Amino acid sequence: MSERSIFTAAVHAGERAVRDRAGFTPVVTPIFPSVGYVYDDLEQLDAVFAGAAEGPVYTRYGTPTNTALEQAVAVLEGGAAALSYSSGMAAIHGALLAAGARAGATVVAAQDVYGATYALLSRLLASQGGATRFVDACDLAATAALVAECQPVALLVETISNPLLKVADLPRLAEIAHAAGAVLIVDNTFATPYLCQPLALGADYVVHSATKYLGGHGDALGGVVVTSAERRLALNEINKLVGSNLGVHEAWLILRGIKTLPLRMQRQCDNAGHIARWLAGQPAVSRVNYPGFEDSPQHATASRILGRGAFGAMISFDLREADRQTVWRFMAALKLILPATTLGDVYSLALYPAMSSHRSLDPATRRGIGIGDGLVRLSIGIEDPADIIADLAQALKSCLA
Repeated sequence: MSERSIFTAAVHAGERAVRDRAGFTPVVTPIFPSVGYVYDDLEQLDAVFAGAAEGPVYTRYGTPTNTALEQAVAVLEGGAAALSYSSGMAAIHGALLAAGARAGATVVAAQDVYGATYALLSRLLASQGGATRFVDACDLAATAALVAECQPVALLVETISNPLLKVADLPRLAEIAHAAGAVLIVDNTFATPYLCQPLALGADYVVHSATKYLGGHGDALGGVVVTSAERRLALNEINKLVGSNLGVHEAWLILRGIKTLPLRMQRQCDNAGHIARWLAGQPAVSRVNYPGFEDSPQHATASRILGRGAFGAMISFDLREADRQTVWRFMAALKLILPATTLGDVYSLALYPAMSSHRSLDPATRRGIGIGDGLVRLSIGIEDPADIIADLAQALKSCLA
């Protein structure tokens, strides 16, 4: 399966592993809502509990529906195994715990990670006796120096950062992490395996907010970590105790969404290119963050790290000399693009980072990272790009009137 095109793998991966005793196999993996499972042979049940045999025993330990999703994501990411979680943040937390983030340990993280990830590290981990040092991960010399100084248990970055769209040089960052005995954790939510497979570039854990592009329809909350089979066992042992399990209905919806992931991403990336170029020509816009621009500081790295000649479906831009009220007027004027606090849907979505995704950061920290009061983030959907542009045009005109 892993040697097939991602368009084929997305349709078939994880499916048809469940066989009925009557001899038939469902084309689509069923939803298994049962909390418990009965075995005819208690020795077999004991072997499953011991990890010597495969099979479901209790929902917190896994279900056939979740296993199908995990197998599918592992195939798409080129990984040996995966574990599903109740949310993307639970997946990030699980990867950090498995990497050894605890009292007395240090994590080095990119300074422009998702706001909740930043807060998880700077607040929750700190409250438990751990430490986090933040760095501009695009500055490889500074990152290498900090990692060598701190000797962290993990280096955490995003393939494409949220919301400034910086692209991480994953092979070099893997070398930096491994030289210090640290693992590299990569949040691949924005890129998806359609554009990048971080494990092939040296990452040890790949994390997804499956709520976003994997599910793709804004109707299921979930997360996934892809890693080695050995590390997956450790992740699962932790999650048996923590209980951040993905529900079976959500697992089924995300697995269904994955079947169209390459088709959606292809369209969304194409749309984003058109819209980013249009935004760059608007007098009301002072800066557009999009790694597909040839003059972008991120372009060379993006061209090397991301595949298919595409640069993702996310755009962020600064409204010229805008304050919070100006941004609110702009977002309120949108008619097609939805001002919703998520991304990766078939719908085009607009978000104000200072109000939502990065609200947990104080204003000075946000500005220091580069998230100003006029920054807007767009998640481009599968609509006709002309319609998306028309909506942006009327909203820009409205907010500046």
